[in-house]
Amino acid sequence: MTRKLVVIGLDCVTPELLFGPWLDEMPNVRRLMADGLHGRLQSTIPPITVPAWMSMMTSHDPGTLGVYGFRNRKSYEYDDTYTVNASHVSAKTVWNILSVNRKRSLVMGVPLTYPPKPLNGALVGCFLTPDKSATFTYPPELQTRLDALAGGEYLIDVKDFRNDRRDETLAQIRVMTERRFRAFRALLREDDWDFSMMVEMGPDRIHHAFWRFIDPGHRLYERGNEFENVVREYYLEMDAEIGRTVDALPADTSVIVVSDHGAKRMVGAIAINEFLMREGYLTLKSAPTKPTRLTADMVDWSRTLAWGDGGYYARVFLNIAGREPNGQIPAADVARVRGELKQKLESLGDEHGKSIGTRALYPEEVYRECRGIPPDLIVYLGDLDWRSAGTVGNGSVHLFENDTGPDDANHAPEGIFIWHNRGKPASRSTERVSIYDVAPSILDFYSIAAPADMIGRPL
Repeated sequence: MTRKLVVIGLDCVTPELLFGPWLDEMPNVRRLMADGLHGRLQSTIPPITVPAWMSMMTSHDPGTLGVYGFRNRKSYEYDDTYTVNASHVSAKTVWNILSVNRKRSLVMGVPLTYPPKPLNGALVGCFLTPDKSATFTYPPELQTRLDALAGGEYLIDVKDFRNDRRDETLAQIRVMTERRFRAFRALLREDDWDFSMMVEMGPDRIHHAFWRFIDPGHRLYERGNEFENVVREYYLEMDAEIGRTVDALPADTSVIVVSDHGAKRMVGAIAINEFLMREGYLTLKSAPTKPTRLTADMVDWSRTLAWGDGGYYARVFLNIAGREPNGQIPAADVARVRGELKQKLESLGDEHGKSIGTRALYPEEVYRECRGIPPDLIVYLGDLDWRSAGTVGNGSVHLFENDTGPDDANHAPEGIFIWHNRGKPASRSTERVSIYDVAPSILDFYSIAAPADMIGRPL
């Protein structure tokens, strides 16, 4: 009999919540844990959806992929950036390798699968799909059946989840999750497959939109608020969907439940470009009087040494002579300037001057290779307790309102991993699983040797 494996991906599901006090109320997660391997999953640097899922499915780090986040520099021009998608990924995924080995795959919603590429099987693209007028399935005709498979409109993602319309956002998250699981189960029933994988974005959306309502340590938490139980209730709904999915599988199917990273309370934001201005690294032609997105034409490049980007982590770029169009740092001084900037960032305190534990990393020290154009510094502000705000004109380095809309959570470097293999009792917990071990472990399940350039090793 052909071996079958299903991966249920849950973006941003957090070990402190899934393996925490709610676990007693999640019988389906418990039964998977009781018959296999489970533990925390160490994510990528940085721990963000793009590139983490593609790193998981290729066993390549972000540098080797050349994907450092949603936005990447296309050239050393100051304003030449692009939003990454599947066309920018050349590394072979698990399903690419399985296709060559005559294994059929069903893939749904895995980040960085839009636009879709051919495979031996079927694929539904990810949340990067601009809208449903774009072709986001392979084969294309699958797209016409998605709504029927989902039992209603198949939602690619929650629209504008950073807003104050909490009830509307919550309703969208619940509908999206229920319909994605329903569509996934329908495909599993009607198709012949060896490997199947889905990723649901709902956990990520609910954490960002509702963390303040569940975490007594959050500065905006109010006991007894109307949304205090929504994340717990959502986790229980996920557990029920997992149970329905597992029950629909052939009895000998192996099941992995995994997240790409976790979540944590967001204390605030560091206006990275305000910091660089204060420290003398960035000079503007004129200072805006209200929060304004930094654009290249605002900068006096002849007096600028560095600038930064916003996001869940900060990317800092140096203005290097001979590299950038108006570079100011001579090649001989790059190491010194970068080292000084690293030290100043790591010494940055909170609004009261107390250390927040920032970490500034050199890409060439954390990646096997740096393809494309990496940032010169990868900065975990407050070890990801604070996010990076790229705007200028804020009047302060420390912000307590997110510059891209309401957001209560940042990403944490540890997700979850459960591998349930029915009929093979081997319940044990492991300290930590690397995100890079997942792809070679899947290939090993099918007795396929992992390519030599994969970072991880089979579990």
